[in-house]
Amino acid sequence: MQPQLSIIIPVVNEAGQIALKLHALQTLRNRCQLLLVDGGSNDRSAEIAKPLVDQVLHSPRGRARQMNCGAARAQADVLLFLHADTRLPDNAVNLIMQAVGDGYHWGRFDIGFDNPQPIFRLIAFMMNRRSRLTGIATGDQALFITRQAFQAVAGFPDIALMEDIAISTRLKKLGRPCCIDAKVVTSARRWQQQGIFTTILLMWRLRLRYFFGADPDNLAARYYR
Repeated sequence: MQPQLSIIIPVVNEAGQIALKLHALQTLRNRCQLLLVDGGSNDRSAEIAKPLVDQVLHSPRGRARQMNCGAARAQADVLLFLHADTRLPDNAVNLIMQAVGDGYHWGRFDIGFDNPQPIFRLIAFMMNRRSRLTGIATGDQALFITRQAFQAVAGFPDIALMEDIAISTRLKKLGRPCCIDAKVVTSARRWQQQGIFTTILLMWRLRLRYFFGADPDNLAARYYR
């Protein structure tokens, strides 16, 4: 039976948490295809994931390349791109299928963080508000795209960073996204490790430079430094 949804999870060195994240998706396996795409981990990520997904794929490192690799092996007509540190709401599949049934080609969820501090609630509110106003989604918001729309925009552009913004810009030409109110919950670990305001300033600086034509490879070097 063809799955309703193919869930594509790009990972690099997530052995410490991947089992917990994948266990949360096991109830969906009767409806969804789970594809984990490893980008050259040097830990046990792929080994740990193997019994918890339908297939472990291997790809050159780079989130765009990994997600395109997963999309090429997907069996469903709707693709969901899920970061390893993001948790779906319980009724995510139904909400996605309803959006597609309503005629949307693509969409995303609102976002929340796994940290209850008020500053993270404010950051999430601003991210969700900005996304609604601009029609641009971030990868942390769990992008879903019909196969037809994904092929129409030739998938994720092969760039090292800002692939979510780039594909959103292309997809907007096919129609506005469905902005689902239900929240995915993502990790606040990067914000906590590098400092909240430092991370905010860095992300805005990188987005601005990308908008004015900076090389995504250079931006990625700054982001992952």
